[in-house]
Amino acid sequence: MSDQITQAFGHPLERSKAMSGDTPADRISLRDYLTEVEIGAFQQERGRMQRLRFNIVVEVRQQAAPVDDDVDRILSYDTISEAIEAELAAERLNLLETLAERITARILAEPQAQRVFTRIEKLDRGPGALGVEIMRAEGDVAPVVDAAAGEGAPVPLVVFLSEEATRSDRLPGWLDQLEADPRPVILACGPGRWERPLSTSPQAQRRIDLLAIEQAAWVLAARDRRCVVVNSRTELDWAMKHDQISLWAPSKIVLDAAGDRPDSVGDGTGLALWFADLMGASDVLFVGAPQPQPGGAGEGPRLAACAAEGPLTLT
Repeated sequence: MSDQITQAFGHPLERSKAMSGDTPADRISLRDYLTEVEIGAFQQERGRMQRLRFNIVVEVRQQAAPVDDDVDRILSYDTISEAIEAELAAERLNLLETLAERITARILAEPQAQRVFTRIEKLDRGPGALGVEIMRAEGDVAPVVDAAAGEGAPVPLVVFLSEEATRSDRLPGWLDQLEADPRPVILACGPGRWERPLSTSPQAQRRIDLLAIEQAAWVLAARDRRCVVVNSRTELDWAMKHDQISLWAPSKIVLDAAGDRPDSVGDGTGLALWFADLMGASDVLFVGAPQPQPGGAGEGPRLAACAAEGPLTLT
């Protein structure tokens, strides 16, 4: 029993060695990789960074031919660190288990990788290190698909409807126009005209404002069955592939976003522009609202605006 306990709390390298068969596998490893990230399912973990420690061992397929000191013939150490960085940048996660699975799957996508031991620990949640460890072999996980980089990924048109536009009698006609457009369409709206509570906490106020947008979205959805409220990237991707108009409920995607995200909601136009850039939209049309100024450098969606008094001006 003591050997099993020692193995359980030992480095994944020792676990790998203990589980090897008659012919030990070659291995590469990453020890004590430290980084800070926002992660966690509890509300107190929102809006704060905490340290994670990664220990990963990859058992690799033995080479049929000599390596001959050629880096292209081996599994690079960078594969491990880049897998960590890619998954941390993809989105904010609640669970270490999810992060471990995704990192492991990304590493196993490499043809040389046969088995991966991944341990991730939170260092700031208590007096000790809290973590998970998983082991997966090739064939245990689904292939990694990078939706952002994949060829043929849907390129949507994002249409922001002002509060005036959401109440317009022209809404059914606009939806007719959008259904006829060959691009997938995602609608967005602002927080509406209802009075909202005010908080001295920016984080709390952002939550209140996001919920106000979602209230406005559900009111809009009640006006026409084609306005289907959607809050996750998975649902949005499905809707775009099946030519269904979506009405974006922003809380989940905004709060789970990795990296830069809007500090405040305002009238919703800046948030819609941020979302359009995140989704790789071709165009953003602001109906009954002023066109916001794009922030940052680089290419982004084309912007246009039209009044809430006639047909949409689709580019």
